[in-house]
Amino acid sequence: MKIGYLQFKPELHNPSVNTEKVSDFIGGADFDLLVIPELANSGYLLSSLDELAGISENPDSGKYCSMLKKLSRKKNACIVSGFCECAKDGSQRVYYNSSILVFPDGKFRIYRKTHLFYNEKNFFHPGNTGFWVYEVPSEEYETVKIGMMICFDWIFPEAARTLALRGAQIICHPSNLVMPYCQNSMYARALENRVFTITANRTGTDTIGKESVSFTGGSVMLSPNGDYLSRASEDKEELNIVEINPLEAKNKFINEKNNLFEERREMFYYR
Repeated sequence: MKIGYLQFKPELHNPSVNTEKVSDFIGGADFDLLVIPELANSGYLLSSLDELAGISENPDSGKYCSMLKKLSRKKNACIVSGFCECAKDGSQRVYYNSSILVFPDGKFRIYRKTHLFYNEKNFFHPGNTGFWVYEVPSEEYETVKIGMMICFDWIFPEAARTLALRGAQIICHPSNLVMPYCQNSMYARALENRVFTITANRTGTDTIGKESVSFTGGSVMLSPNGDYLSRASEDKEELNIVEINPLEAKNKFINEKNNLFEERREMFYYR
């Protein structure tokens, strides 16, 4: 199974340019599953709800999500991407920092970021989807189970553990990382859960007036043994694909006597 990530710099508040840029990047690529960064259609930095209204989209009909569906169908492959989502709560518009999983048949699933980071709380609603696992088609392995989390979710071990307990073999992790910790910490998330992980980070800097946010790049893919299968540069746009056997993530033994899931002693864990 060929899995990978796109690391790139979205143009701030320009969904049309970002839609075309992502399409150009991945249009010639060969993959079964690809992960694209957080808020890939919009860029990250915000200063007002009016800005948010102009750069968000509904996944049913939005231009960016429609492009992903078209490419997924053309390539007979699945794509996970972060995007700025506009949804309705009754008569009110609400906004989520979301990721979409697109299937080749045109169907899709949405995950909304559970743990909002810093000023994201000023603009986005906390995610209400929870952490779920979905089966994606695979010619070689029939079906493979994947789960989604977004950026800051990584620092809460419960996020990846919940996905792993629900059967995820691959955790797809669109990100806009600004702190230097995640890329190294994903070693633990992969190893402690015995899963593959794909962290697709972005590069560059977003600036509005006097406020700037810079991103750390360094997208990573890891194996259930904690091996780094791919590690991107800090500042270059890159598309990296590796080949894996997802069945490796079904083996939860870390040695011949210790199964990491069967030996969990939940009665002693704090709730």
